[in-house]
Amino acid sequence: MAHQKLLPRQYLILGLVAVSAPLGDTCLSRGMSSLPAITLAHPASLIAAVFTPWIAAGIVLLIGFFASYLTALSWADLTFVLPATAFGNVIVALLSRFWLHEAISPERWAGILLITVGVGFVAQGPSLTERPPVLNPELDEALEEAIQLEQEQVR
Repeated sequence: MAHQKLLPRQYLILGLVAVSAPLGDTCLSRGMSSLPAITLAHPASLIAAVFTPWIAAGIVLLIGFFASYLTALSWADLTFVLPATAFGNVIVALLSRFWLHEAISPERWAGILLITVGVGFVAQGPSLTERPPVLNPELDEALEEAIQLEQEQVR
């Protein structure tokens, strides 16, 4: 199977996928850490939280993630794009450790290392599965009916 060469624009989209989700999640965590606990019993507090600066920034970044993720899925297989989001675990760990000052256990660092190695393996594969071209859906349908008719006659 031939490898499809990615364009610089596609690398940029994959970079946005990898960076925007961890940044968005980190902003959400930063914003929520300064607020009291929120429960579904008090939806007004949840709505008010959405309009705080860190949480609003996190939401905008996650919308950017979703847009870039959909863009990437339009030209690559899920099994190629999803590992780009998995690499976000490394970015989240680094942001959590050095920006949010969270403690990260050696076991979590080991898990992050395993994820990174796995992403490296997946990145070596093709970005898109080769599929036979569909020239004419009506013709394909007619051929399928002819094959079924022939199989019925053989029985």
